[in-house]
Amino acid sequence: MDNYTGIPGSDVLRSLADGQLVAVTYIPRGEQVDEAVRREIVRHRSLRHPSVVRLRELALTPTHLAVVSEHAPDLYRRVRDAGRFGEDEARLLFRQLVSGVSYCHSMQVCHRDLKLEKLLLLDGGCTGPPRLKICGPGVSKRNSQPGAPRASDQTGAYIPPEVFQQREYDGKIADVWSCGVTLYAMLVGSYPFQCPDDEPRNFRKTIQRIQSVEYSVPDDLNVSAECRDLISKIFIADPAARITISEIRNHPWFLMDHLADDSRMSTKGTEQPMQSMDEIMQILALAEAPYPGDDMEEFVDSDPYIDITTS
Repeated sequence: MDNYTGIPGSDVLRSLADGQLVAVTYIPRGEQVDEAVRREIVRHRSLRHPSVVRLRELALTPTHLAVVSEHAPDLYRRVRDAGRFGEDEARLLFRQLVSGVSYCHSMQVCHRDLKLEKLLLLDGGCTGPPRLKICGPGVSKRNSQPGAPRASDQTGAYIPPEVFQQREYDGKIADVWSCGVTLYAMLVGSYPFQCPDDEPRNFRKTIQRIQSVEYSVPDDLNVSAECRDLISKIFIADPAARITISEIRNHPWFLMDHLADDSRMSTKGTEQPMQSMDEIMQILALAEAPYPGDDMEEFVDSDPYIDITTS
C-alpha cells in the first residue's frame, strides 16, 4: 500500500495520488476471507453512485486483506456540533440520501442499517455544496433475502416497528423509516422516539414509542407544514401504508426550491473503479491464504500483490 501515507495499520490514511483521506478495513487473511466477505466486496464494487461510498481498491499486507474506501467525517458529528440544521440544509442532504437509497434499491440492494454514523459528509468547498455518501456493511444485503425479525439489524432509534414483529420484513420499506429518523434528527437535533428522561439503557420505552409511533416535532422549531407532512407519511407503523421512496421524491417538500437536481443524480461522471473485477477476484483468492509465518520471505516472492511496508 505504498500509494498511501500515514501510520501503517491505521484505519485512516491519505492517498498520495489525489490527497484524499481513505478508510481502510483490515480483514485477517485466511478463513475469515469467506464467501460472505467476497460477496460483500463484489457487491460494493458494483455500486457506482455519487451518494454511495466508493470502494477504491483492495490491497494485501502479509497478514491482512485491506479494503480501501472513501472517508470523511460522519453526519452524526456534524449534527452534534451544529445542534440541528435548518430546513434548506436538511433538505439538500436528505435529497442526496434518498437518491443513494433509491439507487441501491434499483440494484436490489437494501441497507437495513441507515443512521447518521453510516452517512459521510464530504465538504464541497469552493466546488459546490456538501456531498453526502452512504456507507456501511448493510449496503450488501440483497432485497431477495428478506430481513429476519431481529432488532440487531438496525441501531436503536432507527428500528422500524415491523422489525419487532415475528415475521420477515421488506428491507426497502424499512430503509424508508430510517431515512425519516435521519431527517428528523437533522431538523430537531434528537431522535424521534427517544426521551432524554429515559434511563440510558432503558430501550423498552423506546421500543414502545416506535411501535405506537409516538413522536412529535417541537412547536417552537421553525419546521414547515410540508416537512411535517412528509415526516408523518414516513412514520407509519404499517409498512404497506408507509410512503415509498418514489413517493418521497415527488413530495412537495422534497421538490421545494429544487435548483440542484440531487434527487435525479446520474451515475455518469462517477469515477471508474481503480481495479478490474479480475484483479479484485485475484486479490481475494490470494487473501484466502493464511499468514505464512516464518516462511515470509519465500511467500512474498510468490505473491505479487503484497507490500511489506504496511505490516
